[in-house]
Amino acid sequence: MIKHIVCFKLKAGESKEKVAEVLLSMEGNVPMMKGIEVGVDALGAARSYDVFLSVLLEDMDALAAYQADPYHCDVVKAHMHRVTESSVSVDYPC
Repeated sequence: MIKHIVCFKLKAGESKEKVAEVLLSMEGNVPMMKGIEVGVDALGAARSYDVFLSVLLEDMDALAAYQADPYHCDVVKAHMHRVTESSVSVDYPC
């Protein structure tokens, strides 16, 4: 299994809850995902990221398919690029 994790720092004024909804909309729309978790930061510290995404995938081929999935790219990534100031990610076997 592969865990794909991304932390997003949003542009000023963007809604964390709306972003969480958009990310969670992948459930049922991106078939290679085995699981998804989304969290909204509660601390709000200067070093905090605003929203967390964790996706579980079968293997590296599934990760590549996820990265190219039309719903992921056309809906979710497009939205995230509009509202995100910066992001960090990690992909690891689990």
